[in-house]
Amino acid sequence: MPAKSSGQLSRKTLQRRPTNTELGHAPVRKLSELKASPENDDLYGPVDPNDPTVRELAESIKQHGFKGSLVISLDDYILSGHRRRVAATLAEIVEVPCIVDPVYRRHPDSPFATNPAFVAKLEAYNRQRVKSLDDMLHEAVVKANPKDAHRVLTQFRRAAAKIDSDSVIELREFNRRARISKAKIPFMNAIKGILQDLREYWPLSDRAIHYQLLNNPPLRHASKADSYYQNDKSSYKSLTELLTRMRLEGHIPFDCLEDSTRPIVIARAYAHAGLFMTEETDQFLKGYYRNLQQSQPNHVELVYEKDTGRSFVEPVALEFCIPLTVGRGFASLSPRVAMARRFKKSGKEKLIVISMSDLDPDGDEITHSFARSMRDDFRIKVECVKAALTMNQVRELRLPPNRLKAKETSTNYPKYIERYGTEDVYELEALNPGQQRHLLTDAILSVIDVARYNQEIAKEETEAAFLDEKRQLAMLAMGDFKAESDEHSDI
Repeated sequence: MPAKSSGQLSRKTLQRRPTNTELGHAPVRKLSELKASPENDDLYGPVDPNDPTVRELAESIKQHGFKGSLVISLDDYILSGHRRRVAATLAEIVEVPCIVDPVYRRHPDSPFATNPAFVAKLEAYNRQRVKSLDDMLHEAVVKANPKDAHRVLTQFRRAAAKIDSDSVIELREFNRRARISKAKIPFMNAIKGILQDLREYWPLSDRAIHYQLLNNPPLRHASKADSYYQNDKSSYKSLTELLTRMRLEGHIPFDCLEDSTRPIVIARAYAHAGLFMTEETDQFLKGYYRNLQQSQPNHVELVYEKDTGRSFVEPVALEFCIPLTVGRGFASLSPRVAMARRFKKSGKEKLIVISMSDLDPDGDEITHSFARSMRDDFRIKVECVKAALTMNQVRELRLPPNRLKAKETSTNYPKYIERYGTEDVYELEALNPGQQRHLLTDAILSVIDVARYNQEIAKEETEAAFLDEKRQLAMLAMGDFKAESDEHSDI
């Protein structure tokens, strides 16, 4: 028997290989016989079984079965489907369909070298998957001279990780916050009670909690009988400090409070395009709003003075499909121009502006200022309604005044004193979220044709059923596309 060359495979190996007539078909193979390609790890990194997307794919396989086929070489190395192999293992799948590509991973002349044709095909299959920038960088390193490319890539990583020493902030001495003492327990429990009562309105502002505490003031310090919470700067400072410690020590969730004066901007980014596609398809045809105001004789707009209570009134504005303008104090010209354009586009007879603002010299004037601007600057027939805060509401609800008095420096101060006969001023936050929503809803219902609004609601319900049917048909039609995308994006 002639000696077997180093490039030949054993008879046992050859006997279990598919014949040429089987190539391109999908024979069922045991998952345990298939091997991950080391070159795939070099290009894209090993597949992490704890990756959420891999876990999600495993759950999908459990529910719907294994879709598509793995592409393997003649010697059982995976060319396409490394992520599906790991997911199938997690799903406890024993056998999977495979497409056999007529190539060996082993070099024909050396059992210890990789066949260049195998690497070329591995790259070819992976060109069809959605790659991250890191993947493409790794792939470029493999295609180029390995040592030179790796040197360049390493230099790039070092440069990217380097921090400009001039911009580094030196941290000073360690300063641990004081733990919450037993004397603060009544104060803390009062805060917890408010947060629990207003759970559906989270996140809340510190100021909203401040005004709720004034309804039933707790002791700020249990052993000091004269330390009842008051409408002053000292009490408010104690509240904000305690709220910080309560969150850090885990007494209340971090996300139950907000600071809308310091917005955070985060890009809507994804680990890969597959996650984006999943999110987009899940939301497909689900964001429809019918214009519930289209049959109304008048165009209605809502102006809310401050951003701290936006989360309270925005759901009401969306429910009635009424535009909401949020500002701090007197709005600049730009939002007024936008409102005028919306009104003219509506083709309605009259503009009705519903406002919500503090009851103080400037806040009280905001309502009139907006309406006058629409009338005088844009020649619009306008009517103005103040949903809150009014002096009648203050008296009926016995709301506490702000600790500060009306500002004498305000140009509207004399008018305020003449109108109300007091220097006391009141903030919107003195109303709890439920009260704000209730007052706004009442104001809206008082200026719209309720019968026409209900007719629009009925039409929207019919349209919702129509869209749901179309969505299901579209998702069925997209099934093959999604399966094909999964097949190429999870290698």
